[in-house]
Amino acid sequence: MTNATTPSRFGFVAFAETWNGRLAMLGFVIGLGTELLTGQGILSQIGLG
Repeated sequence: MTNATTPSRFGFVAFAETWNGRLAMLGFVIGLGTELLTGQGILSQIGLG
């Protein structure tokens, strides 16, 4: 049972959506950096391209 005054940290709440956006941006930057360093696209790096 949860307390009604305690904000939830799960589901579609602002806290979760903020971190989801931050991690998506980080993943995009890492993927782009990896492409620039290796000269290969992400799909070819994992063997699908």
